[in-house]
Amino acid sequence: MSISPFLWFDDQAEQAAQRYVEIFPNSRITTVARYPEGAPQPAGTALTVDFVIDGLELQALNGGPQYPHTEAFSLLVNVRDQAECDRIWEALVADGGEPGSCGWLKDRWGLSWQVIPDALPALLNDPDPARAGRAMNAMFTMSKIDVAALQEAADGVAR
Repeated sequence: MSISPFLWFDDQAEQAAQRYVEIFPNSRITTVARYPEGAPQPAGTALTVDFVIDGLELQALNGGPQYPHTEAFSLLVNVRDQAECDRIWEALVADGGEPGSCGWLKDRWGLSWQVIPDALPALLNDPDPARAGRAMNAMFTMSKIDVAALQEAADGVAR
């Protein structure tokens, strides 16, 4: 048995999967099944796309516009540092994506992502509640997470 995310797209599942495998290391498209003649989408259009992003197996469907993505589901990307956060964030918001708050964003297809540097959960779980609280309050003011600003806030350094 296996469990993996299944993503519904209007008609751009293949384009989205291709973009995701370009952004993340250790990623690839594994299978594309295509609509035949007489199907709800034009013949040759991807029906389903099986792909792997950094070890996570996903499947995407071109199912039509009736089920758009919402923030109720997001993909969480834990990154090592600010440089990796910046690279992933900028790639996901490029070409029509939208920055959100507290590390959240929507890509150009409306799929929600969280891009979280390792420092954020470490600071939010600091054994000193005052440090953790200052880091959390700083996070609430951010769109993309800024590790240096979080650290300064946790340390009580005014910016």
